[in-house]
Order: sequence, then structure tokens, then C-alpha cells
Amino acid sequence: MSATFPVDPGGRGEEPGRIMSGEMAEQPAMLRRILDRGAPRIREVAAEIAARKPRFVLLTARGTSDNAALYAKYLLEIRLGLPCGLASMSTTTAYGAKPDLRDVLVITVSQSGGSPDLVASTKAAREAGAVTLAVTNNPDSALAAVSEYHIDILAGPEKALPATKTYTASLLSLYLFVEGLGGHDGTEAAGGLPDLAGAILGRRAEVKALASRYRFAERMVITSRGYGYPTAKEAALKLMETSYIPALSYSGADLLHGPLAMVDNISPVIAVVTDGRGGEALQPVLDRLRGRGADLFVVGPKAQVEAASAGFSLPTAGVPEELQPILEILPLQMLAYEVTIARGQDPDAPRALAKVTETR
Repeated sequence: MSATFPVDPGGRGEEPGRIMSGEMAEQPAMLRRILDRGAPRIREVAAEIAARKPRFVLLTARGTSDNAALYAKYLLEIRLGLPCGLASMSTTTAYGAKPDLRDVLVITVSQSGGSPDLVASTKAAREAGAVTLAVTNNPDSALAAVSEYHIDILAGPEKALPATKTYTASLLSLYLFVEGLGGHDGTEAAGGLPDLAGAILGRRAEVKALASRYRFAERMVITSRGYGYPTAKEAALKLMETSYIPALSYSGADLLHGPLAMVDNISPVIAVVTDGRGGEALQPVLDRLRGRGADLFVVGPKAQVEAASAGFSLPTAGVPEELQPILEILPLQMLAYEVTIARGQDPDAPRALAKVTETR
């Protein structure tokens, strides 16, 4: 495969990856904007919903937003003890099911708020008695209009097809919402994230050097446990939609139940090792991967990186485990970008994709 770009990829007359690169770089300022400007409104929404005492939470989303919703599921179950489920929208949009959703909180996460199935399923949930909350980057969207409550993630316009800043904006907004739902203010715990994110994004040359290892990879496996599992899923999505490398994401526990058989010393394995209980639960999986001679790339604490084939160390000291996913995804966004560039492709314009995916 050629390592050089076409003269004008996509016919746009632009440098490949310019838009995605710029949007990744916006994330520190965006995180600070959410903490400074978005947090008061998020606390207000959380307090109003908490007063209604939801007994169960359903999370509705697609694509990158689905991975953000999965992160919220971990938060809600661990931090608040609220049982959660990921909604199957086709049960209402295709099959016409009418579940009883009284006292259920339905959270719909969507960057654009424009996909018809998200709008239809949220409208149906509200008609079925649910408390509905839309978490979007577009307060004027159809989804915001049909939802009882709305949180604007304040990411600003996102033009690159691969979502980067809207993902981390969704994570932080959902964290602040869950903390508010429990009667807490999460801004202090999250206050250091913008500077830490800036430091991580400043290590781009390090990621570019690492990307050369995976330029010719034919497939990748990404694994994690606990709060890191949504990061593994989002990293796999970013790699597939930008570089077209088949990337399979597994919970570490699921990886041991069969898929481990496909791991060899050729196909890279990326392990997202959260500094906390999730990382501890992943240790037996890391041991098995090393035992199979896997090319193991670790994103996590320095000690874990030093024990792997390669990796990217994260500044996790003092960062609560539940906030580390906001930092974990950053080097993996950069990795997807750099691998794509190294393969002579344009990460701004993946083939066959549109910014707003309209599913029904």
C-alpha cells in the first residue's frame, strides 16, 4: 500500500486529516468550557430529574454515542446503584412494542440529534411515561425537541466524519449529570482534565512513531474491563472507520471465552488498562496475552506500559477511575489518525460514511 497521499484526496483541495487533527486539538478547551459554562445547567437538569426518583435507566444511542452511553451505564450502576439497560430501538420503531416506561429515565445520546430512529424511539418512550433526556451537540435538533430535558455538550461544530471532540464532550457531560443525579458536584474532581488532556495531545510525535508499528496490520484486537471497556469499543470504531483495519473490541472477560484463540504474535492487541479496579480485573487477561506472545500495546499507567511490547503511559495519578476514560481515548484517537495517514488515506473523509447517519 502506498505511503503517499493522492494529490487531492476526496477532491477537496485540502491537506488530509486537517479537520480531524484540528478537532482533536480543541478538546482541552472544550472540556474547560463544559466545566465552566455547561456544568451549572447540567446540575439543574440532574436535580430536576432526581426529584422524580427514576427506578431504572434506559440508554439509547448509535455509533460513537453508543460507546458514550455505555460509559454512562457504568457510571449509573457503580456510582448510583441504578439498574441500566441499553435500548433496542427496533422494538418500538420496527416492531411497534409499547413497553411500560413509567418511572424510567430514558437518556438518548446523539451528536447531531437528527437520526429518525433516535427521535422516534425517544418520542415513543415519552408517550409511554418515561422521563426523557437528550444529550446532544445540537440544542435545535429534532431529538432535543421531542425530549423533556436536554443537555448541550458544547463541543462546537464538528466537521470531520470521525467523531472525536463530541465523544469526550459526551463523556464529561454524562459524568457531571450522573454526579448531579446523586446530589454531588463533579466539577472539582474533573477540574484537572483540560490540562491533562492538553499534555497528552502534546505527545503526538510519540504516537506517530508508535503508529509505524501498525501501518500494515491486517486486524487488531482491543480489550479492557470496567470503565475502560467503552474506550476499547470507541478505539475499535475509530480505527475501522478511518484506516479500514478490522478492529475487534472485547471485554477482557469475553476475550477469554473463545476469541483468545485468534490472538497470535502477528495481530496487535491494544489493552486499555484503567488505573483502578478495572485494570486489576484485566490483569489475568494481560498475563494470558503475554503467554501467547501477543504484540501487546498498552494504554494506561507507566508500569503497565513498561511490561508490554509498546504503549502510551497516561498521567493517572490522582485521577478517579471513572474519569480516566476521558483521557484514555485521546492517544487512541491520535493512533487512528496517524495509522490512517501512514496508510495513505484521509481520516477526514472515510469512504461510504456521512456525518449524520439516518437509521430508522
